Amino acid sequence: MTMNLPKTVAAYIEAVNNHDAAAFIALFAEDAVVDDVGRTFRARAAIKAWSDREIFAAQVTLEVLAVADREGQTVVTTKVDGNFDRTGLPDPVIIDHHITAQAGKIVGLTCRLAGEKPGGLAK
Repeated sequence: MTMNLPKTVAAYIEAVNNHDAAAFIALFAEDAVVDDVGRTFRARAAIKAWSDREIFAAQVTLEVLAVADREGQTVVTTKVDGNFDRTGLPDPVIIDHHITAQAGKIVGLTCRLAGEKPGGLAK
């Protein structure tokens, strides 16, 4: 399925799928914040450590299922695959990536299981 993704968001997906850690971290503003299922990583150094460990070491790939603009964010729904512990996760693993970009850089990324809201869980 072909989606019309904003340039920065398309580059994010491409960097993950190409296992290109350098391109991935270059997409983030120096003071960016990542919230990955309630765990917060602030600034590029912490985001790099998180992504090296949890995206690139696990060889994660993302299949884009849907994209929407919500309250200044691009929300990309993806099917996630890779070599990671799936204990307690649904099958398939569907993640919403809430991406806030400014001037071509990601300033905020929140990742949640599809249907969960940032800041709280779906009921």
